[in-house]
Amino acid sequence: MTNAGALVDSHGRTLRDLRISLTDRCNFRCLYCLPETEAAQNFYRGHWAHLPNSTPIVQQWVEKSLILTFEELERVVRLAVGLGIQKIRLTGGEPLLRHGLEDLVARIAKIPGVEDLAMTTNGFLFAQKARALREAGLRRVSFSLDSLDRDNFKKITGRDGLNELLESIRLAQELGFSPVKVNAVIIREINDHEIESLVEFAREHNLSFRFIEFMPLDSARAWQKEMVMTGAEILRRIRARFELRPIAPDNPSSTSKRWGFADGRGEIGVIAPVSEPFCGHCNRLRLTADGKIRTCLFSVAEHDLRSRLRNGASDADLTGWLREVAWLKEARHHIGEPEFVPPPRSMSCIGG
Repeated sequence: MTNAGALVDSHGRTLRDLRISLTDRCNFRCLYCLPETEAAQNFYRGHWAHLPNSTPIVQQWVEKSLILTFEELERVVRLAVGLGIQKIRLTGGEPLLRHGLEDLVARIAKIPGVEDLAMTTNGFLFAQKARALREAGLRRVSFSLDSLDRDNFKKITGRDGLNELLESIRLAQELGFSPVKVNAVIIREINDHEIESLVEFAREHNLSFRFIEFMPLDSARAWQKEMVMTGAEILRRIRARFELRPIAPDNPSSTSKRWGFADGRGEIGVIAPVSEPFCGHCNRLRLTADGKIRTCLFSVAEHDLRSRLRNGASDADLTGWLREVAWLKEARHHIGEPEFVPPPRSMSCIGG
């Protein structure tokens, strides 16, 4: 594959990573995504009296007829791999809500050129499908774990699901998924007091743990920069208690800065898109569940792939169109700047 046939944007970046949302539906209601619970509303009312004058996103699930089929998704992946895409990550919403997920995994795993096939999940339903997914060819899995305290976990996610998630993490390691990654979104005054205990959990269980800054992707439009605990703050807290050794990035497009522990068990990473943007090396495209290509997580525009798939476009037509879309990829996001405009859809609809 030469660069002439690859997905290259106007800023010289070659795109290798495709994130595919399988559904916009989710069985959690997390503060940073779909904050519809009473606990979420009480938090925002009690802590952030001066919220921005923006209209909350009214969550309306996409009609099932508009969701891409497995056959359509398989075709898209084949075409994308032919254009140099190497990594596929299945996301949502919650991907495990998609019936027959293991069949899709098997289809994608058999496509020559897919070097990395992973999934991001909240873990609540993972145990039911874990063995089938592993046998189908899923290689890596990332879980969301924002609290180790049952009550706080429920407040953050809207679901009493901590025990199920912890069992899913254990089972993933038992079945040989590697590495097993765990993500925590840190929100000031919500779970920042748990940073050290989450790090200890990572070390004890030999996990790759990622701390992520709170981003403006919630449907309540309640995000404010003051709510963000920066990556630098998080790292200072961790270093005050744990001896860390830096780990060199495994590729220039890595979103996290990584450190290992002195005893060699597990690692932690910090993903800081708000305070330390890494846009200059971004090599990702996103495909929403209803068939729209997004060139940035914070894009305000989407590109309609579904209509082309369903209106008889040839493979050559689609690959040419994908190259045109990739060329339009934004230079960077503008979070925290006066001109920043949040995307019209929440994280659940965009895909993680």
